Amino acid sequence: MGEGQNRKRSEVRGQRSENLYAKREMRNEKLPLSVYMITFNNGATIERALKSVSGWVDEVIVIDSHSADGAQEIIQRYTEKLLQYDTQDLREKYQYAQDQCSHQWVLFIDADEWLTHDIKEEISSIIQGQSLYDGFIVNRRNMYLGREIKYGGWYPDREIRLYRKEKGRWEGGIHAKITINGKIGTLKKYYMHTPYADTAYQIRTIDRYSEAYAEDLRSSGRRFHLYNMITRPLYRFFRDYILKRGFMDGIPGLIIVASTMYYVFMKHAKLWEIEMKERKKSSAFGVRSSE
Repeated sequence: MGEGQNRKRSEVRGQRSENLYAKREMRNEKLPLSVYMITFNNGATIERALKSVSGWVDEVIVIDSHSADGAQEIIQRYTEKLLQYDTQDLREKYQYAQDQCSHQWVLFIDADEWLTHDIKEEISSIIQGQSLYDGFIVNRRNMYLGREIKYGGWYPDREIRLYRKEKGRWEGGIHAKITINGKIGTLKKYYMHTPYADTAYQIRTIDRYSEAYAEDLRSSGRRFHLYNMITRPLYRFFRDYILKRGFMDGIPGLIIVASTMYYVFMKHAKLWEIEMKERKKSSAFGVRSSE
């Protein structure tokens, strides 16, 4: 009897929450939340991201770097706050985007991500309430080559995305992340992510990111070691495909682990390449100096 009553109370609370969310949408009330994203030639995916937040929040900010694939025209259909910012430092671009936000609470999403109705409802209840937390970890579900990825190196996938602006900052290099000076909670619902439209786009992305990561390694004083170049890709195969059961995701799981190994290998290959260019430049300078 007690269990049945508890279930009914839970259902009533859920219905009330949904009704409040629906009423706010009917009154066209926008949530006092700033959503921001960065983009560069993401015309193929950004409309779905923008649609998932359009009309829901009070402010949507997009920081572009002069995209030439039609992304700018798409963005301007959903927000007036499209700004251009050119930099090779992704952390700097992320932070610049956050700094443009005007609300106390901010939410970051990538141009290839989108929000579900359930997570928007959960976020709305946090913004309209009195949260004890300064930031929230959010779970992400990855869609790849027609299926949801539930194993391997892409699962679980979670990051801080919702937070109080004054409590969060972006830190790190190519894989910069939000750090929170305060208490962190976890949302129950999830958002969606399509990291690559196809394998060709995936390879192009790996090439760009591996080069940027190698430059980060070199600028931080890291040096090339053949041992890392050989063992780290093999370790990722063993960890992601065997221990984390990436094979359960079928052919997409195999493609993921193969491309991950390639990415790790190319990071170290490009680090070696950078060092070789530096040595040649140094040798050439030495020869000119002796002359």
